[in-house]
Amino acid sequence: MTSTYNTPLEPVFSFVAECLSSMERTFYKLPGSAIIERYVRSSHQNDPGRTLLELILFALVIRTLLQSRTRAERSAKNFIEFSDKEVDELVDEWVPEPLAQPLTEREEAELNFAPVIVGQSGPKPKLASTGKTVLNLSSLNFTNLAGNEVIKDKAIDALKKYGVGSCGPAGFYGTVDAHLDLERDIADFLGTEAAILYSQGFSTITSVIPAFCKRGDIIVADRSVSFPIQKGMQISRSTIRWFDHNDLKSLEDVLISLEKERKKRRAPLTRRFIVTEGIFEKDGAMADLPKLIELKTKYKYRLILDESFSFGTVGRTGRGLTELYNVPASKVDMLIGSVAIGLCAAGGFCAGTQFVVEHQRINGPGFVFSASMPPLLAVSGSEGINILRSSPSILESLHDNTRAARSILDRVEGITIPSHPASPMIHIQLKTPSTSSLHPAAAAHHPTKPSNPSSILPREASAWNWDIATEENILQDVVEEALAQGVLISKAQLRPSIRLTMTSGLTKKETEKAVGIVKAALQKVLSKRRW
Repeated sequence: MTSTYNTPLEPVFSFVAECLSSMERTFYKLPGSAIIERYVRSSHQNDPGRTLLELILFALVIRTLLQSRTRAERSAKNFIEFSDKEVDELVDEWVPEPLAQPLTEREEAELNFAPVIVGQSGPKPKLASTGKTVLNLSSLNFTNLAGNEVIKDKAIDALKKYGVGSCGPAGFYGTVDAHLDLERDIADFLGTEAAILYSQGFSTITSVIPAFCKRGDIIVADRSVSFPIQKGMQISRSTIRWFDHNDLKSLEDVLISLEKERKKRRAPLTRRFIVTEGIFEKDGAMADLPKLIELKTKYKYRLILDESFSFGTVGRTGRGLTELYNVPASKVDMLIGSVAIGLCAAGGFCAGTQFVVEHQRINGPGFVFSASMPPLLAVSGSEGINILRSSPSILESLHDNTRAARSILDRVEGITIPSHPASPMIHIQLKTPSTSSLHPAAAAHHPTKPSNPSSILPREASAWNWDIATEENILQDVVEEALAQGVLISKAQLRPSIRLTMTSGLTKKETEKAVGIVKAALQKVLSKRRW
């Protein structure tokens, strides 16, 4: 005997069942419904928790789409009502925050002292304040290509042919044949498969590094790399480890420690790079390229070498460290140089294999998003390479002037020169009583204990007690004294030093005269200061 029990909720259950059945029939009429059904069944069977999470996310999406776009209350009951007069008074009283810190008294004095040049800058510019011609040891015109008449004529012809600007990024109608010609000329000049051109020198290395280095990759860099390199590594978000300045023993120690750490954690291999400069902007020191290549080959790293200050300045024909050390350019994975400094035009380049170059055409931020350099400057760069090829005497003159300058400065007491003897960029630092143990110039050459690879500061940094302000004032007095005697020099802003830049535009006698004046200015100022 079967009995039937009727409950008050039975009509509700029937209604819900009918609605669900209706929704199911409607769902299966939709295109692709069978695929969605299979996905949901498979997902729920393999991971029921995932189904719950997806339902929650779906509900949050619906809620976000339906809610108001602003959190402000429509009634505005918590808002303060201001009259028009009060609003005007608040606007008048508002003072914006300064964009930068106000200049100090010393900075204002240096800014007011900065000389103004009349006409074209060159080895012998004329000053607006006195009308006198001075010997220029401050411009990065190493091979005197700035103002070269042949280059000037080529640039004028290019200006008439192409106009002034490129009118767009390289990938969007900004590339003309002059840009491609310069890329081929650079690659052929250095002996690499290809080269890519950037329109700004600063953005070259800051684009190359993040184009290849990503989060999780490892970069091992010199502690004294330039600011553009530091920004490029920061943008890449890679893991950065530092080695002591121009100390390849420290570099090898860091490479060994990284490999031990990887094996200990059983971490997979990732992309690894060594980043350094050819001639360092901060002090003129020069990297040992053969040893760098030996280490990067031994420990399976890629080498990114920034030759912004060595391309066009060292080597028999200005090809940089690869020519100076007789090392094939193909041994360097990414070779970066400055067209602005080395060829007195504009922009920069990265030379390497065809793959390295083509990868940057879609991944290098400075190449993709920046307008191409003006074609007339690309033509100027190509002509500069032709001049370096056909006139090796230009580099011979530059190197003779560098040796002459060092022979004079090396005998001056009270200073130290961290720059390499072959570097045409010479930094002069003051030798303080604490140099033997505390000054950064000494710390780089007399390490006591291994530094922390995770910190950009060496271990000796905590013991430094050198007086930046005093050294800056002394060096500024030297700059002013030299200018009064007819020689234009400048201070380096990165650390207290005077930076002399040699040029082939001056004869050896003129260089000796100019450096002799700098020597006399140093001796005069230091004797007064009793430093």
